[in-house]
Amino acid sequence: MEPNAQNQVDRHINQMNNEEKGEILANFDQFKSYLSQQITKGERIGLSEEMLAKATEKVASYLAEHEEPRNREEHLLKELWEAGNKEQQHQLAHMLLNMVKQ
Repeated sequence: MEPNAQNQVDRHINQMNNEEKGEILANFDQFKSYLSQQITKGERIGLSEEMLAKATEKVASYLAEHEEPRNREEHLLKELWEAGNKEQQHQLAHMLLNMVKQ
């Protein structure tokens, strides 16, 4: 991922307060909606599919390390994330992208 795009993802994650995170993670549909909105923004500024996957990977990694799952779907995603190696995590990020684009 380009350093500028990486910095934007990092900045966005760090600027979110607990209330915003809580709203996004309250249920899986909210999470998918949020991810879809962010992907749309990325596409509008010209991010490639690979760059979007890397941004999704960054978000998923952050969630796995810093947030407790709040529903069954998030528990499953966290387990899959932690069970996978870096390549598998990257493929899971691509799958998440495909899921929210439908």
